[in-house]
Amino acid sequence: MSVINPLQARTSARALAVVVPTISFDQSNAQVLELFSRNRELVSLPVLENERPIGLISRNIFMSQMSKPYYRELYEKKNCIAFMDKNPLIVQANTQIETLAALAVESGDKTLADGFLIVEDERFIGLGSGLDLMRMMVDLQTEKNLQVMQSIDYASTIQRAMMSTSRKAMSATLKDACLIWEPRDVVGGDFYHFERFKDGWFAAVADCTGHGVPGAFLTLIASSLLSQGLGKLGPKDPALLMSEVNRGMKQALGQYAEQNRLSESDDGMDAAFFWFNDATCELTCANAKAPLFILMPDQSEVQTIEGKRVGIGYVDTPDDMQWDNKTFALMDGAILLSATDGIIDQIGGMKNIAFGKQRLRDYIQRHRDTPMPELGQLLMLEQKAYQGLHRRRDDLTVFGFRLNASKQQQTAM
Repeated sequence: MSVINPLQARTSARALAVVVPTISFDQSNAQVLELFSRNRELVSLPVLENERPIGLISRNIFMSQMSKPYYRELYEKKNCIAFMDKNPLIVQANTQIETLAALAVESGDKTLADGFLIVEDERFIGLGSGLDLMRMMVDLQTEKNLQVMQSIDYASTIQRAMMSTSRKAMSATLKDACLIWEPRDVVGGDFYHFERFKDGWFAAVADCTGHGVPGAFLTLIASSLLSQGLGKLGPKDPALLMSEVNRGMKQALGQYAEQNRLSESDDGMDAAFFWFNDATCELTCANAKAPLFILMPDQSEVQTIEGKRVGIGYVDTPDDMQWDNKTFALMDGAILLSATDGIIDQIGGMKNIAFGKQRLRDYIQRHRDTPMPELGQLLMLEQKAYQGLHRRRDDLTVFGFRLNASKQQQTAM
């Protein structure tokens, strides 16, 4: 005797098998009528030949026929196969629920209404109902969704832990800074990196393709490649680091625009990399489709540093792509802010248009005297108010700081 796996039994047709009265193929319609009369909850009556099901009699069809004038007199003593469905759905007890559901849909409405026959080694063991099948499908889907959400919640813990070191390093290095990371879903495709070095610090804000689980998976690849690049090249040449990460992503994902070679994906990221020199108070940045906003204390207008409009790692991005470094001497009180397009591209407002760079520049200018942590919080409130009833379009990350050289911590790693 074969041993039945409890999990398979719970998710197979066996779990739906209900023991019901049966009738032999050589019995009469009068006996069918008697069985239906004695078992008013019986929807269908299985017809067996030597314990093997050969058909199914529907209560509704049978009673409808027998109620017609003279039908009872004509058919009562005749063989029960007269009103039998000779082609009911018959499934093995070990048939998985998903397969059974597909078979039930394929066989038509009669199976969902009248049920199906469940056998083991061709021997009838029970009748399954379409309603019970649908209930089990809902229960299994609910259970699967719960398992998926538990996995995603744990993935969120991993993703946050991956970036916690950067957040701690930023808090220990910058006295007046903000760092906001809000994935659209539980996990997201944005990530940030902050690392303290002996003579300065490096930061990165990146927006990988997509959001949710696919985006989060890509952040693991990109973040790992960035860490490897920093270990290999150091932090002082952001543009060179971008080229290194670009080659690594293209290689990891097999994304090359070569003839006779098709890539299965076209993923990458937009990013801004920064190096700040403590001694000179100079900021060197490289931008790949990710803007940087700078407000000097002696200026009224916010500068926007765009960089090259070429993303990192994509199929069409050349393997030897080179980005440019731009260096700025920052004065005490200078404000720097970098944000992913989750805030810039968010639709909202009276005209249902994107938040936009100009609105972000105006916001920075209005709040130039606000401490950076508060500036970040107020920015999120303004963004949410602007978004209104519109759905969040993308993940959102904001990194900003105000330079105060006299209070800037110079703690080495």
